[in-house]
Amino acid sequence: MRKLTILVADDESIIRLGVKQILEEAGHIVYTAENGALAIKQAESCTPDLVILDIKMPEMDGLEAARLLLSNNQVPVIFLTAYGEQDLIERAARLPVMGYLVKPIKEAELLAMIEVAAVRHEEHARTARTAAELGSELASRRIIDRAKGLLMQREGISELDAYQRLQQRSRQERRTLLEAAEESIRELLERQE
Repeated sequence: MRKLTILVADDESIIRLGVKQILEEAGHIVYTAENGALAIKQAESCTPDLVILDIKMPEMDGLEAARLLLSNNQVPVIFLTAYGEQDLIERAARLPVMGYLVKPIKEAELLAMIEVAAVRHEEHARTARTAAELGSELASRRIIDRAKGLLMQREGISELDAYQRLQQRSRQERRTLLEAAEESIRELLERQE
């Protein structure tokens, strides 16, 4: 497992320090906070790879802290709590958190949960990047296809000829094919007016 920067927020100092010791012995860098509000401030300065939150804490509970952290950063969150009531579990499940552990914790379970959460988070991030790239590629294709269509209509040429003209323009002007297509669309639309 790679070394992570982990933020632990728990109002019980013995739990907080115990979790910190377990994580540091496993090779992680650990920051701590005693409540959700301090966890939010700490997250701004330490930029954690993973956050472990107790649910019931003073000033700001873990659920609210998780909601704020997740709205500002895409960071995996694990709840570590003494409460296993169904209501809390359901409220936690409505958030995109990676895990829910009930105290007392076992070192092996905590370390396993962290490893799984970190891997799942990376998979989600990779999937989101891929989706964004595909969306961008699709948008580019639509613009290029529109430029080809306008060229075909205006010049009475085939799709292949229109595409080759865009490629030629791209090379001559040292632009991307997308930029050449966008400029062609602007010019062709201006001529129609």
